[in-house]
Parts: sequence; C-alpha cells; structure tokens
Amino acid sequence: MSSLTNEQVAELLIGIARSQLAIADAIESSKAGFKSTHLRGTVESAARIKMNRPVALTDLPSRLLLQMLGRNAPTQDAVARELQALLSASPPAAADSDALDMTK
Repeated sequence: MSSLTNEQVAELLIGIARSQLAIADAIESSKAGFKSTHLRGTVESAARIKMNRPVALTDLPSRLLLQMLGRNAPTQDAVARELQALLSASPPAAADSDALDMTK
C-alpha cells in the first residue's frame, strides 16, 4: 500500500468540502437562508472555533467547509501547509494512567 502525501490528503479534504458545499447549496436553493440560519452555526460548533484551545486535526474538515462557505475557498497549498503544521505539532500530554485509576 502506498502512503499519501500531505498534498494528496489536502486535495482529498478539499474535494470532500466541495461535495459538502454542493449539498448545502442544494438545500439553500430549496430553502433560502438555510446556510446562514442553520448550517453555519452548526459547522462552527463542529470546528470548535469559539473554544479557547489550539486547533486540532479533527477540526480541519469543519474549518475547510467554513472557508468554502465564505468568499475565498482554501487552496491546496494552504491546506497542505496547515496539515503539515498539525501533523508535526507535538501531541497533547497524555494523562498519567495511575492518576485516572479510581480504585486506589
């Protein structure tokens, strides 16, 4: 099995965001105001924009969809750079397993 590059993953994520946007546009065409009234707030919650914590890899797909909903769609290079930054960041400190043991 071949391994994917950051650029290929970025291209895949942009394609997924485009398909999500197409679905949102289809709903918007049948129900005006759907994107601004219902979709944007829900996607912002999924992207955890208003939380005071660092951006995580799990937030990236929702953030890409939010960018697609705006005027400037993300570029493959920008997504690849963000992906590289997220993948190279050190993972959060793992909790001490003994500290979580309630039997002691």
